Amino acid sequence: MKFSLIAAIVLLSLAQGSFAQDTADLEKFGQYLEEMKNKMVQDLTEIMSTHDVANQAQSFVNEKRVQLEPLVSQIHEQLKTIATNAEAQIKPLAANVQSQFQPQIDSFQQQVEAIFQQLTKPAAPIAN
Repeated sequence: MKFSLIAAIVLLSLAQGSFAQDTADLEKFGQYLEEMKNKMVQDLTEIMSTHDVANQAQSFVNEKRVQLEPLVSQIHEQLKTIATNAEAQIKPLAANVQSQFQPQIDSFQQQVEAIFQQLTKPAAPIAN
């Protein structure tokens, strides 16, 4: 009988210990859920702040675009002036080169036309 009382006490203590283990597991699970909630809140906050950074970047780009437009128009005008000056200098050179090569081009064209005429003439019959 003493043995059965001791066995019953041991069984009750083991049962109590397993319930305590279940309680510890439930606490760990609750802690895990709390950590997941905190992580989700942190991630959402980060996403929202990133979205805000994107808006700030867009406004920064727009501000700089407005600031740079006058500079771009000045550079465009300067490039037009440079292009006009370069064209004024290159036109006489191009005319000079063309006047030097035009006789050779004309001669080449006449030679090509002569070859073309010979190729298009009917062939003479071959005598046996």
